[in-house]
Amino acid sequence: MKVRVVGAGVVGLTSALRLTQAGHEVDVVAAKTGNSTTSSVAAALWYPYRAYPEADVTRWSATTYEVLCGLTSDPSAGVQMRFGQELFRQHTADPWWRNAVPELGRVAGERLPTGYLDGYELSVPVVDMAMHLPWLLGQLETAGVAVRTRYVGDLADAFEDVDAVVNCTGLGSRELINDATLMPVRGQVIVVAQFGLTEWLLDQTDPEQLVYVVPRSDTVLLGGTAEEGDEDLDVRPKTTAEILKRCIELVPALDKARILSHRVGLRPGRPTVRLETEFIDRGPVVHCYGHGGAGVTLSYGCAEDVAELVSGLS
Repeated sequence: MKVRVVGAGVVGLTSALRLTQAGHEVDVVAAKTGNSTTSSVAAALWYPYRAYPEADVTRWSATTYEVLCGLTSDPSAGVQMRFGQELFRQHTADPWWRNAVPELGRVAGERLPTGYLDGYELSVPVVDMAMHLPWLLGQLETAGVAVRTRYVGDLADAFEDVDAVVNCTGLGSRELINDATLMPVRGQVIVVAQFGLTEWLLDQTDPEQLVYVVPRSDTVLLGGTAEEGDEDLDVRPKTTAEILKRCIELVPALDKARILSHRVGLRPGRPTVRLETEFIDRGPVVHCYGHGGAGVTLSYGCAEDVAELVSGLS
């Protein structure tokens, strides 16, 4: 089939790649690409964050975990396995997504920082989006998939010369298809120069004022915030200071880290990920959006389902 993917974040690009691997003729159109996408701001630590329903998210996350593990052998893909810890200030059960990872341990008492009572430790893929998005675009180019910058204001307009459309517009689906269940969840982060850090750390004690320190090859990403309904894309100096303070308390060596940049993105929050086929007057639309804070974590798993739905149309 001839298929057009609308949206060029990580969900759109992985869907396009999987579709072309399944034998479809694919192109991609998007209002924003590369460094302008929400995906480019992501910490991209594999973690099923603010994404539902649990059963599907666990399955999609497990598939993505396996694919990303496989990509660690290609340095240009920007994927590395990193060991790290999620820390808690109270005792807690295993996470609901436990079955998505092969191993998950408990942080031994002597390894818990002061003030923490419990923690998980595990190795997960960490994706450097400054490398991975260009890598995906390169994979698509090699496969003959054109990626064009173009604003789509109506899904019907996307049907020119194609049999089916895949909607991967994330938060843009509020306007594109009037989905009022979508909610922006503002995330502000800081990028610092790598200083020898190898392990990630995460603390979600405060659901709005998060603490995460995620090392990549040349940089370390510090976060963060999760502010529902806030669409301000400007960097807030007060928020920057607060993020630095929280992260330095967890990793004191950050006190001397060189700040490289500040980024803000809007996560596409939704009660559940929407991944289904809808038939409109012009033809079938496969929707794949509403991944919350887990776009990277769900991307390759959701792309498998997108390809299955599209292949089932022919």
